[in-house]
Amino acid sequence: MIELENVAYSYGGGELLSNVSLKLAAGSFHFLTGPSGAGKTTFMKLCYGELVATAGNVRVFGKDTREMDRDHVADMRQNIGVVHQDCQFLDHLSVTENVTLPLLVSEKGSTYNPQDLVSLINWVGLGKRANASPAELSGGERQRAALARAVVTSPEIVLADEPTGNIDWEMSQRLLSLLIELNKSGKTILVATHDLNLIRAAKSQVQARVLRIANRRLQLAGAEL
Repeated sequence: MIELENVAYSYGGGELLSNVSLKLAAGSFHFLTGPSGAGKTTFMKLCYGELVATAGNVRVFGKDTREMDRDHVADMRQNIGVVHQDCQFLDHLSVTENVTLPLLVSEKGSTYNPQDLVSLINWVGLGKRANASPAELSGGERQRAALARAVVTSPEIVLADEPTGNIDWEMSQRLLSLLIELNKSGKTILVATHDLNLIRAAKSQVQARVLRIANRRLQLAGAEL
């Protein structure tokens, strides 16, 4: 679904990622770890076309992102849900209205069943907060709202960049359980995190491959995780 072949990315005159190769198969679950500044967010952006590799090839659903124009990138992103590290919302809209925003630019929007939206909001545990403004949500609630927004178009791939970085352990576990449930329903999941305890908790529940970025390279993490 996503394939990186000998990918490099340079920023500010220096190389941040070098000779990175990886295949994210359909239905797989991957964690991406590494120290702050190692390039985890950059790697994620390469996967959904926000950035273009300075060397090598990134193919998403069989198409090279370097050859995509703006419309092709937009079409591709309808099948990739992204939970950003610093999730942003429109504060003048309710939780439900924020979650539905991707439907406004999606081909699926015209046929979306309103009851499915209710089910989605309840699935992330925000049924009683559906009409609240984002400013009224806790950190954990914001992350769950961001996950609902990322999957409202039923994407095949979900990329989550440090989704538990600013929430407590209980909320981290709750968010992890939602991601695992998505994976068990057939979604491809990639989670960037520095939380090794989260990875250990996940590996007892789902078959997950753990990757590490170190010294600009992508490595398979060892059994110590």
